[in-house]
Amino acid sequence: MSHPRSPHAEERAAPTLPGGRGRLRRLRRRRDRRGVALVMVLGAITVLTVFLTELQEETSTELSAALADRDALRAEYYARSAVNLSRMLIASEPSVSSTLGPMLAMIGLKGNFQVPVWKFTDMFLGPFNAQLVEPGAAPPAEATGQASAATGKNLGLTGGGRFELKIVDEDSKININRAADDVGGIADQIAIGAQLVSLMSPAQYNALFEERDGDGQFSDRTTICSALIDWADPGDQTFACDSSTNAPSSTGAEDSFYQTVGLPYQRKNAPFDSFEELRLIRGMSDDFWATFVDPDPNNPDKRVLTVWGSRKQKVNVTSANAQLLLTLTCSDQFVDIAATPLCTDVNQQTAFLTVASLVQSMTGGILFPTPKDFVDAMTQKTGNSLGAMLGQQLKAMGVEAVKFKPNATKSLGNRSSFLSIYADGIVPGNKRETRVRVHAVLDLTGATKITDTRQDGSGSPGPDPNQPNANQTGAPATPETYETQVRSNPAGTIIYYRIE
Repeated sequence: MSHPRSPHAEERAAPTLPGGRGRLRRLRRRRDRRGVALVMVLGAITVLTVFLTELQEETSTELSAALADRDALRAEYYARSAVNLSRMLIASEPSVSSTLGPMLAMIGLKGNFQVPVWKFTDMFLGPFNAQLVEPGAAPPAEATGQASAATGKNLGLTGGGRFELKIVDEDSKININRAADDVGGIADQIAIGAQLVSLMSPAQYNALFEERDGDGQFSDRTTICSALIDWADPGDQTFACDSSTNAPSSTGAEDSFYQTVGLPYQRKNAPFDSFEELRLIRGMSDDFWATFVDPDPNNPDKRVLTVWGSRKQKVNVTSANAQLLLTLTCSDQFVDIAATPLCTDVNQQTAFLTVASLVQSMTGGILFPTPKDFVDAMTQKTGNSLGAMLGQQLKAMGVEAVKFKPNATKSLGNRSSFLSIYADGIVPGNKRETRVRVHAVLDLTGATKITDTRQDGSGSPGPDPNQPNANQTGAPATPETYETQVRSNPAGTIIYYRIE
């Protein structure tokens, strides 16, 4: 009787067949290798993903760097354009002043003074800034038949960029470099020292001199004042700023303070080369810097100190800010401080700053057209001049009259020869904004009017522009001739240029 065969009978019998055991072994190995291709594919995809990600990041970084360099270059040239436009505006000042003089006299601004056209850059240079027509848009229709600025030639900026401009009168500030003048000697140092002490003397600043400075030392008012003067003073004697006397005083040879505290420099004994160099002076803590040197980095007009300007140039009271005028008034070179309530009463000082700042904002930056107006206001003289009217306003605010020392105000003027141009080129981008600042200082000494072609103002033809190296006679230009040509430039001479 036959029995049905088990399903596994053939499998048990297979090994008895020729090659059966080897075939099973191959089947098992094939079954063990099943899925290896998938692992290899996944591994390859992972490697390629990492490679592509790295490549994309590197490419994106290079692209971002290229875009940043492109925008920085565009912003720089926007700023350079603003500087050149500013020089054009400044060169037009003599013509503007002579034209507006009679009209300003009708509202009380009398006297031969410069109209600070540089304070109205938005008005005069606005058509050259930003885009006047959107890309792809048609110029506006001329309904009245008059030309539009949008259709003008060489107006506006393309590409969406713009510039921001600030022009500052450096002659309306205290020039620290006057201490380096060998000609003026001790007289200039005394004047600068008195003004610095007056700037720092108010009692509300006492806390600044009761703490350690940036060098870990204690520096009082006279110490910092002496350090500022001794840095530029060519002599080797320490100048002592003493507000109690007008006589020069000295505490002996200059010490080695900077080396003693571990700084890798010593006193320069030469003029400051830049405003930032003031940071090296003893006592220049961040609080001192923000209080007396640079109260608002975005508004250089608020500064009362400078390192640019002629050492014989008078302080321009026409465009000086209220803080500087108060500092000058309360200098012992101008008044007897103890006998002048304005210099000791905080309430009177606050009232003066409030009234002066308000009037300056209403007149477009012109506070006192002439030094006489300044004297009339501070002495509260009666009359119809702008200074007399301002003096009566000060009196109504509780500010008492000031009595100036004889000939004290001879160091005041109403003209400027040194201007700082702060031009910011701005290019908007994706989630960022690129800014580049150009700071240029102009020396207008000897600058002629645009209508003049020679320094003597005769209007005679100048040298042949096709022969820049020859004078009018055709002879090679001498250094004196070159200096004359440079100084006669209506747009002034750039004496400092920095790209930030």
